[in-house]
Amino acid sequence: MSISHLSTLKSRHADLDAKIANEERRPAPDAALVAQMKKQKLKIKEEMLAVH
Repeated sequence: MSISHLSTLKSRHADLDAKIANEERRPAPDAALVAQMKKQKLKIKEEMLAVH
């Protein structure tokens, strides 16, 4: 995998991190949405570690 792919993964990981933080700050966060985003974030992190 290329460096650009790794950069894309890092960007997607950071974007999900921000979305999770925003959702968790809401008065009534959607727990299912947060869980889904955390799973996506973990998959991206695993892919980044496989590339590295």
